[in-house]
Amino acid sequence: MSVSDRRSGGSFSEPGPAPGAARGTTAAPTDQPPTGAHPRRWLALLFIGMAQLMIVLDITIVNIALPSAQHDLDISAGDRQWVITAYTLAFGSLLLFGGRIADYTGRRRAFVIGLLGFAGASALGGAAENLGMLLAARALQGVFAALLAPSALSLLAVMFTEAKERAKAFGVFGAIAAGGGALGLVLGGLLTEYLDWRWCLYVNVPIAVAAVFGWYALPTDTRTGGGRARFDIPGVLLAVSGLVAVVYGCSEAEADGWGSGRVLGLLAAGVLLLAVFVVVERRVGTPLLPLRVVLDRTRGGAYLAVGLAMVGMFAMFLFLTYYLQTVKDYSAVVTGVAFLPLTAGVLLGAGGVATRLLPKVPPRALVAPGLLLAAAGAAWLIPLEPDSSYAAGVLPAELLVGMGMGLVMAPAMNYATHGVRPEDTGIASASVTTAQQIGGSIGTALLNTIAASTTSDYLSAHRPPTPDVARQALTEGFSDAFVAASLILVAAAAVVGALMNTPRPSRDANARADAQPMAPHLG
Repeated sequence: MSVSDRRSGGSFSEPGPAPGAARGTTAAPTDQPPTGAHPRRWLALLFIGMAQLMIVLDITIVNIALPSAQHDLDISAGDRQWVITAYTLAFGSLLLFGGRIADYTGRRRAFVIGLLGFAGASALGGAAENLGMLLAARALQGVFAALLAPSALSLLAVMFTEAKERAKAFGVFGAIAAGGGALGLVLGGLLTEYLDWRWCLYVNVPIAVAAVFGWYALPTDTRTGGGRARFDIPGVLLAVSGLVAVVYGCSEAEADGWGSGRVLGLLAAGVLLLAVFVVVERRVGTPLLPLRVVLDRTRGGAYLAVGLAMVGMFAMFLFLTYYLQTVKDYSAVVTGVAFLPLTAGVLLGAGGVATRLLPKVPPRALVAPGLLLAAAGAAWLIPLEPDSSYAAGVLPAELLVGMGMGLVMAPAMNYATHGVRPEDTGIASASVTTAQQIGGSIGTALLNTIAASTTSDYLSAHRPPTPDVARQALTEGFSDAFVAASLILVAAAAVVGALMNTPRPSRDANARADAQPMAPHLG
């Protein structure tokens, strides 16, 4: 077991001594040590939060714009899913590679390149004249997001080393990660209804340009890999192809069903490629994903919590959007506004509760209850009917799921980079975002298949298919999907609670941090 792995329990800081310090000694406080508290860290958090918000917004904002874009560009019903999938495929499959690039070339450099590239791809998508141009732009967005997301999270990890400050910073970051999607639905509805669907892409440009000004507030890049950068090309090819096969197979399951030969073949190929990837990573000298990063119980628990939590979050976004617009006949703007309580719950859970408790309790004391709260919120939606009121049927569920997601995401984002070696910070950050994307993709496909199957069975049993019957059929499908989502979240709480065994942060460590905030490590 590595030194960093032995140190992983109860510490919030980057492992290893400061450059030039002897191992086993405590660095004396200085005005600005490289691994200590960065003097402009709170200003940097503002710009990093803007970048994270842009990435999360783009996952949901295009959903609201899609019907209008489909009409303007004459996109067929069979091809419209690729507007979403082109982004998630590129993003989810390239995250590990993007994290490793950030580690080798510098996190600040990768952050700015990712911002500028994402802005350019968004402008290209907004100006799209046909489906091919739009899909190319969405794929490019995913490529640059895969570079931007891990660099943003790893910058937080190296700037915030004191326990209480780190808890606050990651509480903000976790709130954005969990609540930004709901905000995207609101913004997407407003932009689509009052401007044009293209502004759902153009809106990224001013956000990215503003975030680029954070360059001077971020810590100066230092090479962590040592010497000339060497990339694990076989690992990159195996990881990308394996993740693409899994995500593509899950996306195709929505149309073809989980039992189709193509879906099963893609999933089997993806699992096989990822198994070979693990074998290769155990043997190469400079692996794309050092297995020590994911085999640590705390970090592994954080990745698992994020991946499974996304099942509940995506269930809320997908099925409540259809329920409110199709069953309840809400407009796009009203639907977006109806999701605001979900964002409020996230802010309360991450900023109001998790931030205060992170330095005081073990991570599973927040993550496991958070998953159970989210499960309760999903279960609240099971008895929904077409005539259910928003206040009694939807609002309480949004608050519960939002609160639960806030309790999950803040500590999970914090501990995702917990105790890693400095050269592994980017890849650890990429791993948690990969879990988020893959978990969301698989969860969406799984739950959508359950809902569609139930709806189809209900329509077959109730003839003729009047509008009232159709609304009831959709609601029955959503109900079964919420049953599955709640069960998955309960199981996730049990597994993560048993796996994530890191103790509460040491009081002695926090005391030393308060007395000596510039020290490079705690505990």
